[in-house]
Amino acid sequence: MSTPPADVTTAVAAANDDFTAARAELDTLVRIPSISSDAAYTPAVDACAIAVADLMRESGLEDVRELRVDGGHPYVVGEWMHAPDAPTVLLYAHHDVQPPGYVERWTSDPFEPREANGRLFGRGTADDKAGVIAHVTAVRAWLRTAGELPCNVKVMVEGEEEIGSPGLAPFLAAYASELRSDVLVLADAGNWSVGTPGLTYSLRGLVSVDVVVRGTDSPLHSGMAGGAVPDPVLALARMLASLVDEHGDAAFDGCWDDHEPPSAEERARIAELPTDVEGLRRAWGMHDGAQLAGDPAIPLFERLWVRPAVTVIGIDGHPIAGSANQIVAEAAARVSVRVGRGQDPARLGEALCAHLRARAPFGLEVDTTVLDVVPAWHCDPTGWAFDAAERALVAGFGVAPVRMGVGGTIPFVGPFADTFGGIPALLLGPADPGSRIHGEDESLHLGDFRSLIASEVTILDEIGRHEPAESAGAR
Repeated sequence: MSTPPADVTTAVAAANDDFTAARAELDTLVRIPSISSDAAYTPAVDACAIAVADLMRESGLEDVRELRVDGGHPYVVGEWMHAPDAPTVLLYAHHDVQPPGYVERWTSDPFEPREANGRLFGRGTADDKAGVIAHVTAVRAWLRTAGELPCNVKVMVEGEEEIGSPGLAPFLAAYASELRSDVLVLADAGNWSVGTPGLTYSLRGLVSVDVVVRGTDSPLHSGMAGGAVPDPVLALARMLASLVDEHGDAAFDGCWDDHEPPSAEERARIAELPTDVEGLRRAWGMHDGAQLAGDPAIPLFERLWVRPAVTVIGIDGHPIAGSANQIVAEAAARVSVRVGRGQDPARLGEALCAHLRARAPFGLEVDTTVLDVVPAWHCDPTGWAFDAAERALVAGFGVAPVRMGVGGTIPFVGPFADTFGGIPALLLGPADPGSRIHGEDESLHLGDFRSLIASEVTILDEIGRHEPAESAGAR
């Protein structure tokens, strides 16, 4: 590998010297409970957007502003556009977070950052406030040392990612001209393992369905009516159990229609990846004796990255606290399906609803509602932009990245890339398998965070070496 230019070396050194300040800025963001799914936290989401905007201005970005559509949560955008002969990159992250869940199960306050064993714990540390800080730190390092950026940069930090980006389509319709770019760099994905970066080329989609089962107008005494009046909770349990087969794979009617399996080339690439099942079990916190789900004949990473998967993410009957000997009047669940490659999420949601309605026992009343609808996304992880990203990640981490899939969903990627003719989308990120994003004790590996920032500094230089016409629309 050739020696990097002095300006890159200087900018990386500046970012490294700035790491303590970057860590403090991350702490500040983590302390803001920017939970986009709960209206009670709307003021916190707004406050987080303001804090992000301040960081962007302080980094040297210009024309920083908050943008909203249809009364949704704020996007924060800014730019530096003074390199007329260089490409334009959009740096994406999001400032909203998931709810903490059972707060008592966290080792410490989820919104008070805590460092232990080289990791920073707190909601949003890895998903995705570290991505926000990586962007502003990389921009700041270049402007403080070189006085300019090696390419044009636009930064967009979303406030609705954790609720499926419901305002994304109207947002892009309204602001596409302001966001036009040659390449997307997104810091909301993950690394292969601690110390080994990932370069993500595949995401699953998402569709969610609410199902409500009703049997009576009000709860009934279980001694007086039990044995004659069906229990909506048990009925719902039977319906939910029918969604998967004996392996835990999706099995509802229509769930495999239009699914696109990996190509032979991709299967070969997946087969070459090391599969440390025990390491993953430890990272996921699986209990001894608990078995992995999914057909064991299907490679693990194909199950995680490409195939549909069903999860019940919420269920209501009556809380155990305050429960009584009664048959409840209704039970409800929220079912989430990670949409497989090639599948139409709207069709999949309707198929799930039809399956549930057809399997309601005892003629119980069933209502279903389709919620999030996001398709899967993937691209060919080759070409100049991926090569540039690989060089930057090698420079930052010291090892080559793994070109990998992620089983999660990032709604922004596909629509944005398609809006500008299929521009390259480079998905990097601060998380690792042990980060427990969306779970209790979410955490960020601080060494990898430092390496990600160094990689971002370098990737701006790598992108700046290409002519705009060469990068536009490349794949």
